[in-house]
Amino acid sequence: MPATEPLSQHVRDYETIYILRPTTQPGAAEKCAQRIAEVIDREKGKLTKVDNWGKRQLAYPIERHSRGIFVHLRYLGQGGLVQELERNLRLVDDVIRFQTIVLGAGPEIADVAVDEEAVKFIPVEADDGNEVQTVEERLGLPTFSERRYDRDDSRGDAFTDPADDASAEAQADDDTASDEGKASTETTPSAANSGTSSDSEGEKS
Repeated sequence: MPATEPLSQHVRDYETIYILRPTTQPGAAEKCAQRIAEVIDREKGKLTKVDNWGKRQLAYPIERHSRGIFVHLRYLGQGGLVQELERNLRLVDDVIRFQTIVLGAGPEIADVAVDEEAVKFIPVEADDGNEVQTVEERLGLPTFSERRYDRDDSRGDAFTDPADDASAEAQADDDTASDEGKASTETTPSAANSGTSSDSEGEKS
């Protein structure tokens, strides 16, 4: 009977980013953090790093939110851990998106020393209820990002760098200004031709 393979041959290093609603209260965010820690512990994994990135602009609106609270996790475990973690994230109403990436093979969990400060979930700030919204969002109309993704028949990625969207909006504004300038230029010759025609008719009379 073959010997059981060492645990380190099965362990993987993962990272998960999950996004909370911008209106999530500190107590709800803490419950979510506790749930995550319990799942990782129960599935024999090990949390190695937690980063609270705070509120950030989303690549496109999700459930009418233009911003979200981003939390980044690094942990060691096996495939079953990821499935169970994501199943639990789906059950948390305040979680609107999450994404998991395999970073590579992980070391044997027992050999990994973790700094307690590195795995602390930093409390989120209480929402002041003043989330900044665009005119389109306040009126319930499609935003620039929604129109762009619908046109491309793609919803894109909520984790895209917000700077990409800002550049796209700036480019759209430049294109609009350019089109208006062209329209103005095209109108001017017509008016000039109209004046020439009137002068010609006057000479004939």
